[in-house]
Amino acid sequence: MADLFDKNLQSDKPLADRMRPDDFAGFIGQEHILAPGKILRKAIEADKLFSLILWGPPGSGKTTLAKIIAKKTKSYFQPFSAVTAGISDVRKFLDAAVERKKFHQQKTILFVDEIHHFNKTQQDAFLPAVEDGTIILIGATTENPSFEVNAPLLSRSRVFHLRELSEKDIVGLLKSAIKNKNRGFGKLKLQIDDAALKHIASRCEGDARDAYNALELAVLTTSKKAGKIHINLKIAEEAIQKKFIRYDKEADGHFDAISALHKSVRASDVDASLHYLARMLEAGEDPLYIVRRLIRAASEDIGLADPFALVLATSTQLVIHFLGMPESNDALAELVIYLAKAPKSRAVDSAYAKARDDIENKRLEPIPLDIRNAPTRLMKNFGFGKNYQPYGKKDHRPKNLHNRRYWQDY
Repeated sequence: MADLFDKNLQSDKPLADRMRPDDFAGFIGQEHILAPGKILRKAIEADKLFSLILWGPPGSGKTTLAKIIAKKTKSYFQPFSAVTAGISDVRKFLDAAVERKKFHQQKTILFVDEIHHFNKTQQDAFLPAVEDGTIILIGATTENPSFEVNAPLLSRSRVFHLRELSEKDIVGLLKSAIKNKNRGFGKLKLQIDDAALKHIASRCEGDARDAYNALELAVLTTSKKAGKIHINLKIAEEAIQKKFIRYDKEADGHFDAISALHKSVRASDVDASLHYLARMLEAGEDPLYIVRRLIRAASEDIGLADPFALVLATSTQLVIHFLGMPESNDALAELVIYLAKAPKSRAVDSAYAKARDDIENKRLEPIPLDIRNAPTRLMKNFGFGKNYQPYGKKDHRPKNLHNRRYWQDY
């Protein structure tokens, strides 16, 4: 298996791999966990590492950080990818780690890239070695560890969340690649317009690898004129093509976006509501999933403050079935705007919650006889339905709940 950090392959690597820094001086972003004085930075610099999970989006620096650890540690650093390796490879690495610790008193750091590709049963293979200190496990994943890493392993590790890089960070990385003579394009007579740099940085969605790939494609496909390569906005647009919307319909992006849409509607923020609606629809989200949540918002957050909200929400569901997509975009936008602008009241939701609480926590006394069903003479003889008065102020609840109040007019 090829070493992820084999120096002999350096010249054949794409720009994104060539530009990986060897130390923190060249590492851009993630100050919230790697600024001087932060616990992870101190642990790496002191070579006092512990098992950890690096969780973050593609191109945020997980593998780069692992490379820096490999450079700084005196422990044996063993990287492998869970995409290409199997459980048999894990056992070989663990056996070697045992031998290394026993005969050479050397620790082993096992870096597992894309650890979520091992299912939770396969991840169990790491547990004994992590528990007895045979290995220090570093796992990297783009998926939420809460769902993709088994609980025992998670409890023995610290999770560090890496964030998407800012546009400013991406521009800085690209400029560094343009100037770097050993790893980047510093030996070329390369000129790139600021507009082209900013375009790549804005379209890569915080993914440094994607930005590097676009720059490299632009450089390699642009003809020299008078010995110079000039990359303008048009070339940059062709290099990065259509903006990729990072959105996983079965993972965090899906749930984060629908939560943001609902909360924006609840806060009467029309523009934010439209933003999250468009963000989901343009990424290919199921419109019926969206409208189900909006129906919930109409009943939970608006209720009787504007009963038509629920009517419009259910009507929009019919429109989606009738028209399909993308013709239903405007109907969904109309619904989102209406719900965001509508008056808000959680009185219905609160009233039902109080009633439900009594059902769960108080004794369920018999239903009063006068309002019970009485379809037979026998039941009537036992008093079912007797003296029933259809109108009036009589409390129809069981006696032990007569003093309870659920509904409050607003």
